[in-house]
Amino acid sequence: MAESALNLRERRRQKTLRRLTDVARRLTGDRGFTGFTVEELCEEAGVSRRTFFNYFAAKEDAVLGFPVRRDDDAIDAAFVTGGADRPPGGVSTTLLDDMLAFFIARWGRLSLTASEAKRVFAIIDQEPRLHTRILQLLREGEQTTIALVERREDLAPGDIRASTLVHVVGTLNRIVAEEYLATHGDAPPSLDDFADRLRERAAIVRALFA
Repeated sequence: MAESALNLRERRRQKTLRRLTDVARRLTGDRGFTGFTVEELCEEAGVSRRTFFNYFAAKEDAVLGFPVRRDDDAIDAAFVTGGADRPPGGVSTTLLDDMLAFFIARWGRLSLTASEAKRVFAIIDQEPRLHTRILQLLREGEQTTIALVERREDLAPGDIRASTLVHVVGTLNRIVAEEYLATHGDAPPSLDDFADRLRERAAIVRALFA
């Protein structure tokens, strides 16, 4: 019963999250980002202002689809506790593979189709304020991931190995995501296909640097 209630709450949360994002993007497309208020967005979506801020920190985040709570704790924990066979002063032998699995798991939580991605990119291109915000959010996410690597590997803050890993795999992730969305149209995201593409790129990097 408890698990069923939890699943129901999560479905409702996802439905509200999706509705707020859809309305925010529609209003931005129709009126421009400054052409509507949070109150008007809430009225269109049928939620209270308080509910809105339980889901998003700002109007920009609703348009971009970056909620306050991302529910990535399990993914983060699996990565942090996965380190093994770490030589003194070195890093885990599975670190790269586990970092790839981390990004793949994050992708698996998305449901973005190519048409939705194009719509968001078009809005960002028209609204410099959104471009600035997404860069900020991406930098924050990058720093959070670097901190996870440092924590997992017992590295000192600022150890260049952690940032290098995140920058390299993060760049591969972005390239594969763009390629994937360009070739899949409106088909539902395929986690296996995305994972194969990302691991293929990583294998090339391994061979080049071997």
